[in-house]
Amino acid sequence: MTVEQGIFAGMPTPLYPASPSRLLAWLDCPRRYRMQYLDRPKPEARPQRAHTSVGIVTHNVLRDFWDLPRSQRTPSGVAELVRASWIDVGFRDPEQSASWREKVSASVVDYLRHIDQDQQPLGLERSVALRTDSIAVTGRVDRLDDRHGAVVVVDYKTGRQIPSEDDARTSLPLALYAAGAARVFRRPCVRVELHHVPTRTVAAHEHTTESLDRKVAEAESIAGDLRRVDAEFAARGVESPSFPPRPSPLCTWCDFRAHCPEGQQMGPEKSAWAGLEAAEACGLRSTADSTEEQP
Repeated sequence: MTVEQGIFAGMPTPLYPASPSRLLAWLDCPRRYRMQYLDRPKPEARPQRAHTSVGIVTHNVLRDFWDLPRSQRTPSGVAELVRASWIDVGFRDPEQSASWREKVSASVVDYLRHIDQDQQPLGLERSVALRTDSIAVTGRVDRLDDRHGAVVVVDYKTGRQIPSEDDARTSLPLALYAAGAARVFRRPCVRVELHHVPTRTVAAHEHTTESLDRKVAEAESIAGDLRRVDAEFAARGVESPSFPPRPSPLCTWCDFRAHCPEGQQMGPEKSAWAGLEAAEACGLRSTADSTEEQP
């Protein structure tokens, strides 16, 4: 009997464990994938940027809002959630941080005014899993809605780019979440939605069984590549040729830029608050409504 990389000959190949973010990291840049998921010790990433702080707070408030009693589901109640969960990291100065705390309160209040608060979500930041013959994918969904007996996947977006229906249609994570949610809840789940909180834009797509199957096959194909390069890295380490950089304008935002000479050549690094300056074009309000009406 022979043993190769911990697997006995004749035994089934273990499922490849992955998350949608891991799969996409490989597609974006093999070098970043290696540094983020394989290198040990892991290279030090740059400090968190301000737009990431804004995104985390927005997601946390939209999760915690549903735990509030009805009497506290007001603009002031939302503002208190924002204040309590605020992450003061990456901002240019205290004034910018305070200004964006107000903007987040205002945008979340406006978003919540336009949803049905009588319809409690089926899940909030709910983990779903999907297993096939070759992969085991797990991910966390921002929100799962129950609409007429079917499950709908909702993913919040907070950046300056307003998502399109094509973004919802082509999104690999959304499709995997839908396939996983259908199996977890044993209900149909084919509709996926991207909710851009600052503008209340909803980009949606209705999958078919066939289109979801194609997305799952895409994930299996990527995972097959990762199984190969992970094994090569285990054997050769950083000498492996399978992790070339993929230089692009995104390199100016990369968390591992300091460890990648090719990425550094793509231009000066963006400031920690550059994403907020770009997001001003999204039309975020500067102050929250002070009335005590429901959001």
